[in-house]
Amino acid sequence: MAAVALAVLLGFVLHHRAANKAPADNRVVRCAVIGGMTMTGLWPEIAKRFEAETGYRCQLVATGPRPEIAQVFRAGKADLLTMHSGDITTDLVADGLAINMRPWTRNELSIVGPTDDPAHVRAMTNGAAALRAIAEAKARFVDFQGVGSRELAHNLWRAAGVEPKGDWVLKDETVSKFDILQFARSNHAYVIVGYIPARLGKMNPAGMEILVQGDPAMRRPFIVMEANPKRFPQANYAGARALSDFLLSPKAQQFLAEFGQKTTGRGPLFHPVQTATEDK
Repeated sequence: MAAVALAVLLGFVLHHRAANKAPADNRVVRCAVIGGMTMTGLWPEIAKRFEAETGYRCQLVATGPRPEIAQVFRAGKADLLTMHSGDITTDLVADGLAINMRPWTRNELSIVGPTDDPAHVRAMTNGAAALRAIAEAKARFVDFQGVGSRELAHNLWRAAGVEPKGDWVLKDETVSKFDILQFARSNHAYVIVGYIPARLGKMNPAGMEILVQGDPAMRRPFIVMEANPKRFPQANYAGARALSDFLLSPKAQQFLAEFGQKTTGRGPLFHPVQTATEDK
């Protein structure tokens, strides 16, 4: 009886292991992609070019905010993940879930403010100088608590040699990050936000204007990483690596430099990391 029970238990274990190790369709790459890339149409265009060149097929399994798509990746449901670099991505590598983390493109943040521009920063392309002008004018500035905006603001204030203190610096009291421009508008204030959502109207910027844009120091990197096959043996590691390499190829990088140029607004939506078009 004990031998039968042991055999049943062993069979269950072997079946469970086999199920976990069952290879995915080796021509399909399951992708978890930050929302900005799908919202702008960048990812579908990149995926189409990758598929035409390699014969792989990209399957978008998750798109949206960083924490949400990271959870999908942690659950072993994606072969490849791309999002802004930061603590979330570093933890995925540190926890042994992801490998081969590499930057492959950048997006840009911008300073948005009231259309009457009380600090006279319109068309400036130096973020630190613009913040210095805002401080000197004692114009209102919202300390937006979005991760990227907060980190960039800290760096720019330090470069400007200004400590942002005083009643002109407003605490971010929004519940949703998408309400930040409405909050800034109601307080006649400047704020640092992503260029993409501001330009595409995703933050309801009526009555506000993108005033400072085009500073390479105001760009944030996106990384790409692959599922660790030692932790996720069912993952399509070969396909994920092929896609990662494609994103960093000269052809894809050149496409990044061109993408978005035909839409309205100043400057591209994304920036390459390796081509000669990258600002030094």
